[in-house]
This record gives sequence, structure tokens and C-alpha cells, in this order.
Amino acid sequence: MSADPESNHAAKARLQWRCRRGMLELDLLLQPFVEKAYDTLSEEEKQQFNALLDCQDQELLECLMLQKTPEDGRLNDIIRKVRSAV
Repeated sequence: MSADPESNHAAKARLQWRCRRGMLELDLLLQPFVEKAYDTLSEEEKQQFNALLDCQDQELLECLMLQKTPEDGRLNDIIRKVRSAV
């Protein structure tokens, strides 16, 4: 049985809000990813994406720009997906 479309819409709206960061560069990477690719992710990948969003802005940008390796190595896959989707 699929989830309620209204609750799915609300959850995605919350996620889009969470992707609005203090850096334009992050907004330009994260928001299009949510629009284009988030719905195709597995539940595990969605959890990884949410964990990625827990990072501070500067750390998140450095990871997405491949200037830094995330402390949690499991985030590497979702970082690649975000980069390739945008």
C-alpha cells in the first residue's frame, strides 16, 4: 500500500526546505537533486542523503566539491549521486 500523497508532498516540501542552505553553491546542488533524483533513491540512499544534510554547510560543500572525504564513508555513494544528477 502506498503512502498518502499529501504526506509525501509534505515530506518532500520539508526536505526541500532543509536543502535551502546558507550558501548559494549548496542550494544549486541540493535543490535540483531533490527535484530530479530524490524520488528514485532507495530507502537506504534517502537515509544517507538525510545524514548528508546533517553536515554543516562548509563541510557539506567541501564533500560535494570532493575537497574533503566525509567522516562517514557511507556518504560517498550519495555524494556521487548528487554530483552526477546536477
